[in-house]
Order: sequence, then structure tokens, then C-alpha cells
Amino acid sequence: MGVYYSVDITGGVAAEETFMKAAKKAPAPRSATPTKVSATPGRLFADASPPIDHAKFFPSGTQVPKPHFATSHGALFDGDCMALLPKLRSECIDTVFADPPFNLGKKYGAKTNDSIADEAYVQWCRDWVDECIRILKPGGSFFLYNLPRWNIVLGSHMLERGLQFRHWVAVEMSACLPITGRLHPSHYSLLYFAKGKPKTFRKIRTPVLKCRHCDGEIKDYGGHRGALNAKGLNLKDVWSDIPPVRHAKFKSGDRKANALSTKLLDRVVEMSTLPGEVIFDPFGGSGTTFAVAEAKGREWLGTELDFADVIAARLSGGDLAHHRNDDVIDAP
Repeated sequence: MGVYYSVDITGGVAAEETFMKAAKKAPAPRSATPTKVSATPGRLFADASPPIDHAKFFPSGTQVPKPHFATSHGALFDGDCMALLPKLRSECIDTVFADPPFNLGKKYGAKTNDSIADEAYVQWCRDWVDECIRILKPGGSFFLYNLPRWNIVLGSHMLERGLQFRHWVAVEMSACLPITGRLHPSHYSLLYFAKGKPKTFRKIRTPVLKCRHCDGEIKDYGGHRGALNAKGLNLKDVWSDIPPVRHAKFKSGDRKANALSTKLLDRVVEMSTLPGEVIFDPFGGSGTTFAVAEAKGREWLGTELDFADVIAARLSGGDLAHHRNDDVIDAP
């Protein structure tokens, strides 16, 4: 359950029309298996609590825009992220996760142009990156998911803006097509920066890999298998276990563009935040960041240019599954 508003972020405090979704209890979200990384669950889908006080993220005495949709944990704004970001107060966000369009000429919605000049694309990215850095708290984390060619440039910009480099995470995606005259591209880049020393970093452990046919362990670890931590292996900076989002139960049929696995966002959220902390996503897409934040008891803010209604339906309906995740948190 959530609250819908009739105005977007460019309309200011226009007359609003609110209504609560049907009061009947919504079905619980489906899950292939209980995830071991679950924190305090958010009040998701069937929540009759008042929506979040989103005004706390804006400077006092200023006009506060109305969200398109809100729950007790977060608020979604319908529109361009650069219409909202400058209005947010500085240092109010604990973690930023951004998955922008890649400028590959893909079809999103009617408002998105994914085919502009390279120079214009890079400058656009620099503009919203700068705003995201401004709203990030000292010690906050910034994750940027993009193609390697763009993240090389944007990572350099983030260093110039004073962020501390933490990791370049290679997220393996084997479904990419070969390119003549080049190596087969098989990963996306997930940059992980911090605004100074990270105030929250939780160690994540992953299961020992097993053969899916015989269930035997794939590696012998140089004869030192017995010395491994019983909770699993330290999470590496190469993630080869993130599933593609293909099945209808994991995404909305009203948005045809690619969606991210909840497993990827599980790691981002659990690694960099504690329950009650705030995540900002400027490119809401299918709403995966917000769904994971709700499930894990984090607050969230976000914008979406084309599919705000799709996200609101996803967060209200509770009929989309989360991918299986056997990660274990090895830190408070």
C-alpha cells in the first residue's frame, strides 16, 4: 500500500489529489528461497502507515515538491533527476546507486533520448554525479553502474571531485554479443566510491561454489579447505553470480527495457547501509533499488522519467519475486 499524488517534481506545490490504494491486504512478495542477507524487513506492500516525511530531505523554508508515490519508507518523484537533485539539501543521503541509460540508442520511454553525442552524454553524467556527491553524507557510498567505456571517464571525474576510490566491480554478463575485431565484452562496471572513509562497510561472504550437476565443490583451495571460514568466502570484486532478469515474475511487462537483479542491489544495500539509512537512485527504472530498500528496512528517495507508474505498481502489488541470494553478512 502506498500513497499516489497527482503532481510531479516540476509542478511545485500544486493542488494535490491523494488516495490510498485498496485497503485489503496485499499478497506477500514471492521468493524462490528465503535470503540469508535479510535485515529488519520494511513494511512492504500492505502498509497502512503514513507515508515518509519526505520534507526532511529538503532545506527548511523552501518549497517542497510532492512525490508521485510514497510509502512509509520512501518517496518516488516522476520526472528528470536534475529537476529534483538541486532542490535536495546537502549531505542527506547515505548511499547513492545510479544505473543511467548507457547512450546505446536503446528504446526506453517517450521522454528518454538514449542516443546523443558522446561529449553531451559525458557532461550530462558529470552534472548529475556532482549533485549526487553534494547530497551524499560524509562517509557515504556512491555506486555507479555503467559500461566500462563510460565508467573510466566518470570514475576519473569522481576522483577529481574528491571521492575515495574503493572498487571497480566487474559484474559478469555472458549474454553480450561478440564484436568483430575486439574481445568478447562480458561484464558491466560497478564503480564503488566513498565520500571519505566509509562510515558503513559490512563484510559479505558468499557460499563455496559447487557443481550444479553433482553438488561437489569446484575448488580444493590448495588443500586448505578446512581453514575456510564456516560462513563462506569473502565477496570478491568480480561478481559472476548475478542472474539476468528474464522471467516475467522478476520484472514488469509494462517496461521492456533491461532490469537489474535484486541480488545485485541486495549486495549494494547490505554492504553500505544499516536499517533506517537512506538510499537515493536517480534512475528508478523498474524500481529494483526501491523494492530491495523496502524489503530491508531502508529509507529511499528516487526519480524516474518514464516509468513512475510501473514502479508504483510494483511496490504496491507485491507480485514480483526476488532472486535467490545465499550471501551472509559477517559484520554488524
